[in-house]
Amino acid sequence: MAFRDCGFQLRTFASLWLISVFAVGEGRYKGFARFNQVQAVERGVVFEEQWFTQKLDHFNGADSRVWKQRYFVNEAFYKPGGPVFLMIGGEGPANQAWMEYGTWLIYAKKLGALCLMLEHRFYGKSHPTVDLSTDNLRFLSSRQALTDLAHFRTVIAEARGLTNRKWVAFGGSYPGSLAAWFRLKYPHLVYASVATSAPIYAEVNFPEYLEVVWRSLASVNPECPLLVQKASDTLAERLKDPKTYDNITKDFNLCSKLQIQTETDSAYFLEELAGNFMDVVQYNEDNRGFEGAIGSNITIKVLCGLMSDTSLGEPYDRYAAVARLMMETYSMKCLDASFKTYLRDMTNTSWEGPAAGGGRQWVYQTCTEFGFYQSTDSPNQPFTGFPLPYHVKQCADFYNVSAEELAESVAQTNEYYGAYDIHSTRIVFPNGSIDPWHALGITKNITRDLPAIFIKGTAHCANMYPARSDDLPQLVLARDRIFLLLQQWLQQ
Repeated sequence: MAFRDCGFQLRTFASLWLISVFAVGEGRYKGFARFNQVQAVERGVVFEEQWFTQKLDHFNGADSRVWKQRYFVNEAFYKPGGPVFLMIGGEGPANQAWMEYGTWLIYAKKLGALCLMLEHRFYGKSHPTVDLSTDNLRFLSSRQALTDLAHFRTVIAEARGLTNRKWVAFGGSYPGSLAAWFRLKYPHLVYASVATSAPIYAEVNFPEYLEVVWRSLASVNPECPLLVQKASDTLAERLKDPKTYDNITKDFNLCSKLQIQTETDSAYFLEELAGNFMDVVQYNEDNRGFEGAIGSNITIKVLCGLMSDTSLGEPYDRYAAVARLMMETYSMKCLDASFKTYLRDMTNTSWEGPAAGGGRQWVYQTCTEFGFYQSTDSPNQPFTGFPLPYHVKQCADFYNVSAEELAESVAQTNEYYGAYDIHSTRIVFPNGSIDPWHALGITKNITRDLPAIFIKGTAHCANMYPARSDDLPQLVLARDRIFLLLQQWLQQ
């Protein structure tokens, strides 16, 4: 989400995704919804930006450099002696809409909690360095972020007289992972955590993501993923013949004539179009409108309906119709299918650059900590043409990180956090069955004090969003169970 930011999550950012996600919500490769302040401001609710002083490098005592980190406070529900809820920011700007809406505030009202939200370093307005050069991005990591959280918790608690209060961490997607790891690494500072849609196992190659996409499409129409697969295969085959490029340019409303000169060019275009389905599956039937999200009306049923509409022509033609629908939804005049443009944007190190909303930063984290590359390497998924080497090569192209360095970094992440082997207490792991990220999360109880809540039929971070009358019964029950767990734990 972002919590998302519910958010993650997490990919090598095709241009369609760059445009839509940075404007309105998190993407599958950030893991996690971008915070957009428009909605909260338009409703007349403004939460004052506050600033907290952090060290640039928590792990180097000789480095005295500091910077200002943004946070928000909602004291509306706080009752003396109540707990403190800390919403953890992720790979996008912290959206103050979360200070007005969201399930965590319902819990806060019932439990008399003070609510805080801390923006993640290097995202939003929290700029630790003058630019996003690779040299500066070395200060961007989950470990630095967790230490930011620990120092923030310590100082704010002392300043506000909250040292003896019970602190509960909340997060969705990548911030969900941070919520779990915060409790794991700083048990003396955070009493409990709600780690929603949290991928806690890092892996370089993540083909399981697309396997879940297949199953999620099939849950609506068993023929749907087969039609998508046929369309993707057809397009991949046509990309081998330059004589087809004029027609493809027209079919997919490209901004300029298609140019396929390398395997990377082909992979980028194929991934870009697959992303239409990947993003819709990840956020299927969500309730993100409160944070400024666009496109919530585009669901799996809508896409599979188009793919099943024989009046549109062959599956390839229907695939193109899906792309045009998505462009219309996000008010895009045309689709930029150029990897060269993407490379230029992703290597722009300015805070004003086109990928500074989170793309350059998040992909750096995938290259140096997590991997999470949603490749087509599995036979049990519907797309063609963007294998693992295509993703890994971008780490070298963008940050000069080799495949060997990437693999070593991912192994170190699992070694440091324990991956699935979490030894802690009072962490709840909600996940949705439709959400592809559940493949790297906790979906079964580890212990009585490390419960999992697997919500059939819901997508990424669904339990975090505001409730609505047509929510699935199992989603309603999941929210209730989380509250009962928090209530029980806080009484201990």
